[in-house]
Amino acid sequence: MLLGAAALASAASVAVWAAVAESADEQSGTAPAGVGNAQRAWQNWTLNCQGCHRPDGTGTDQTAPSLAGTVARFLSVPGGREYLSRVPGVAASALSDADLAEVMNWMLWRFDKEHLPPDFQPYTAAEIGQLRTRPLRLEASQIRADLLKKADASTAR
Repeated sequence: MLLGAAALASAASVAVWAAVAESADEQSGTAPAGVGNAQRAWQNWTLNCQGCHRPDGTGTDQTAPSLAGTVARFLSVPGGREYLSRVPGVAASALSDADLAEVMNWMLWRFDKEHLPPDFQPYTAAEIGQLRTRPLRLEASQIRADLLKKADASTAR
């Protein structure tokens, strides 16, 4: 009985977030740059990323850092774009380079479009393929902190 309730709750959560993703795409009138199929990107996010980063991108200290309101800030500092492609969850993902590029572009738009630079160039499969060959490991959290300090300093000017 309890398992059935958990399955229903999980299905309801998936339906809610699918509606959120579709609604956001409809409101904007177009898919985000570098996203050929927003539904597929959302599905890949759901199956591969949200388990640690949570459906709303807020993450937790125990699983993965928050993306909400933060992730696109990395694009404003040298090394930030590369960092996003080299974090362990991205570099080690089972997704193809093309699907991963699409998820990255969707994720930036979905969780932090207010910080996307006006000249944002979407990730490509070739770029993801090249960057993920040099994954970050234990140093990822320190690099994250350093890059966010630089991003804070650049916006304070």
